[in-house]
Amino acid sequence: MKGNLFKKELSSIVRNKKVLIPIIAVLFIPVLYSGMFLWAFLDPYAKLADLPVAVVNEDKGADYDGKGLQLGKELVDKLKESKDFDYHFVEKEDAYKDLKNQKYYMLIEIPKDFSENATTLLDENPEKLRLHYVPNESYNFLFSQIGGTAVEKIKISLSEKITETYAETMFDKVSDLANGMEKASEGATKINDGAAELKDGSSKIYDNLSILAEKSIEFNNGVGKINNGSKELVAGSKALADGLGQLQEGHNQLKSASNQLKAGNEQMASGISQATDGLNKLNEKLPTIVSGTEQIGAGANKLSASLQQWQSEAEKVSGGMTELQKNLQVLIGQLPENSPQRLQLEGALNQLKSGTAELAGAAGQMANGGSELANKISALNEGQKQVQQGVSQLAQGSQQLNVGVKKISEGQNDFQAGMDTFGQKFADAKAGADQLANGSTVLAGGLGQLQDGSKAIQDGTGKLKDGAGKLADGNTSLYDGSKELADKLAAGADQASSVHANDKTYSMMAGPVKVDNEKINKVPNYGTGFTPYFLSLGLFVGALLLSIVFPMREPAGVPRNGISWFTSKFLILMGAGILQALLAAVIILAGLKIEVQSVPLFILFSIISSLTFITLVQFFVTVFGDPGRFMAIIILILQLTTSAGTFPLELIPNLLQPFNAILPMTYTVFGYKAVISSGDFSFMWHNVAILGIFIVIFIAGTIGYFTTVYKKRFAVIAE
Repeated sequence: MKGNLFKKELSSIVRNKKVLIPIIAVLFIPVLYSGMFLWAFLDPYAKLADLPVAVVNEDKGADYDGKGLQLGKELVDKLKESKDFDYHFVEKEDAYKDLKNQKYYMLIEIPKDFSENATTLLDENPEKLRLHYVPNESYNFLFSQIGGTAVEKIKISLSEKITETYAETMFDKVSDLANGMEKASEGATKINDGAAELKDGSSKIYDNLSILAEKSIEFNNGVGKINNGSKELVAGSKALADGLGQLQEGHNQLKSASNQLKAGNEQMASGISQATDGLNKLNEKLPTIVSGTEQIGAGANKLSASLQQWQSEAEKVSGGMTELQKNLQVLIGQLPENSPQRLQLEGALNQLKSGTAELAGAAGQMANGGSELANKISALNEGQKQVQQGVSQLAQGSQQLNVGVKKISEGQNDFQAGMDTFGQKFADAKAGADQLANGSTVLAGGLGQLQDGSKAIQDGTGKLKDGAGKLADGNTSLYDGSKELADKLAAGADQASSVHANDKTYSMMAGPVKVDNEKINKVPNYGTGFTPYFLSLGLFVGALLLSIVFPMREPAGVPRNGISWFTSKFLILMGAGILQALLAAVIILAGLKIEVQSVPLFILFSIISSLTFITLVQFFVTVFGDPGRFMAIIILILQLTTSAGTFPLELIPNLLQPFNAILPMTYTVFGYKAVISSGDFSFMWHNVAILGIFIVIFIAGTIGYFTTVYKKRFAVIAE
């Protein structure tokens, strides 16, 4: 009874196969539980390409800005290249039928107006592109969520493609806008030029209206003077009627003088006719005289040229004679002085010198005379031509004079006839003068009214002048504004022309934001991410199953005290818990290839986590029996929802969140995350310390129970 209780407990397990085999089987529960889950969901997205998805394309395409738009076909081509799912491109009727029969997890339908709706951006009521996503949630709800994410990616991709199309069109329109603005700038420049002309014209209008205003004043003054003159006209017309009587007497005298003038005109016409005949004869002879003079002039010119040539030859002869004289002089110098030959030669030489000089002088005089003669004859010829022109003009004038005299004679006859008519009409003039006197009185009254109207004109032109001034100011503003418009349009055209777009620009417009997914403490797959949760769960389940196959209360012998009773049970459970942790760690590291930040710390933390759950289950089952096992299951359920092993704590109901801080699985999950993914070992040790507190509390509770029970059951035996 006083022997080693632990050895007895161990021996009883080894000898009893009904206990040993279940305990050995339970050792593999954490491996089977956590390992199977992690193996199944290690990286489920890696096999998405095996999931069948139906695609129905009914898009008819559209025309956008002169370009064919086939968004449905482009999406189908992109899905064919994609490895996201096992896409099947089928007809609509078959697709929906097979979706209901669970042949496909999801259906993606591209409607007929898919591309057409993309062209309605600038319409009054633009239509959005609708992509029908039809999952069969009863087949697999989780896939409907995965499929929704995939469709959202398709939506983003399509949005970028459509936006690229819009951007390309927009930049084309910007180019057109630049050309239009350039043309508008040219038009605005023409408007500015027209405004400048309008400005100048309005200024001229203002100046002319100013003159008009001034002249209207003068006109008014002149009308006043005319009005005054009309009054004088009334008096003058009366005086005219009186003076017509005196005019009658003068008319009679004028008629007598007209008869005498007619006779003189006839004599003058006869004399002029004779003079005209003589001038015509002279005019006929002058061309012959001018022609002869021209011939004489031509001969004189030839004579002058010949004399000049002769003078030139004479000068040559003179030069030759000079040379001859030199030679003779030499020859004479060789003869004896005062010899007859020498004297003869010297006499002949002197005569030769004298003759040569006279020849040269005569040649010069003759040449000059010939030239002067030619000039005089030429001047004579010019004079004769002028005389000829004068005689011709005189002859023409005499003829015109003769015609004029005849017209004077005829006019005199007409005048004589007119005088007769004048006498007859004189009485009518006297009556008209009387009527003029009466009409001038009426005119005076009308001019008075005209003067009043001219004053109104004066006032109106003054107002018109003011309006023209405002018009000139407005046209100046128009000129300045049109110039500014032309400058701004030109600047805008330059800026618009500076916009150069390409495929990169369109891509930038379609997706201006690029998200750089820079992960810290990267988790490579689902298995790694779920290991803290499932491994903690497996170790807890393993500890719970140990309480079923191993007696938690009954000792294998009589314990010496409560501590030895606890120790004998705890050492067996601790060994099983360590073996569970080691088996689970080896399978996860070697079998599933889960990468951790530190293998030794991972194994150590697995052992500590397993012992935490062992002490918890030992306490509840030992103290409370089967109800305690039920309590442990309730704790397990609470830990599954509050440990933040799957969804973040903030996403669970507020009522459950407080349990997160008081249950041990929270800290095993935190510690595993540190040692597996983040590498924050200080945080891991922090969680180890908390788990140590749980271990101490549960061990103390279990020891307290065994000590109390020992005193009741074995105190008498021990004494």
